[in-house]
Amino acid sequence: MTETETPQRVSKLLAQRGLCSRREADEYIEQGLVLLDGRPVTELGTRAFAHQTLELAKGAQRQQSQRLTLLLNKPIGFVSHADDDHQYQPAVSLITLQNQWQSALPRITLKGLAPAGRLDIDSTGLLVLTQDGRIARQLIGEDSNIEKEYLVRVKGTLDDKGLALLQFGLALDGKPLQRAKVSWQNEDQLRFVLREGKKRQIRRMCEMVGLEVVGLKRIRIGRIPLGDLPMGQWRALNPFEKF
Repeated sequence: MTETETPQRVSKLLAQRGLCSRREADEYIEQGLVLLDGRPVTELGTRAFAHQTLELAKGAQRQQSQRLTLLLNKPIGFVSHADDDHQYQPAVSLITLQNQWQSALPRITLKGLAPAGRLDIDSTGLLVLTQDGRIARQLIGEDSNIEKEYLVRVKGTLDDKGLALLQFGLALDGKPLQRAKVSWQNEDQLRFVLREGKKRQIRRMCEMVGLEVVGLKRIRIGRIPLGDLPMGQWRALNPFEKF
């Protein structure tokens, strides 16, 4: 330990180490399922140093193994997150047993699912909904580096300079965008691969180089492709599948 090291909340350290979300950490602490140097943490707000050993007890690990992560092929007209004004249906409303693709899951609860990322109302394709804070952090945490791949149908003319700008050199909301992979898929469709997800990012990028987006579909997140999942249906992420 250095003289400048200061203790941090156990819940924050657990989240930083990718063991669970802060909210989940608090739940596990209340159940006595977080171990600090081998001893149960019993009080919320407990602090620890970065060099100390933090673990989740087997009971917490068992709860985590039961948390669902679902893949949905979102149609146009549904918003990723719940709409405060209730004007539009949230994507989670499509998560019903009737919309499950292929094999049925026995004795599952579909409550507590939250979208791990955004996909705007006019876009389609792969949307992840999860009960697992580890997955959410992996996909949308501040340090997330997961690729997202899109097929984008456009109208307008794009020269080599415009294509180069889409790849690197544009800024949104006063901040430069990370380098992107952008290439022509066919004569009217571009392929985008991004490692960030600002609001309506691809549409705004295209507007800046004189293109109009007429169709946008996300086809991959990390190592998980949309595949043959039908529009409006969902399936569970298999235990062997990793983002």
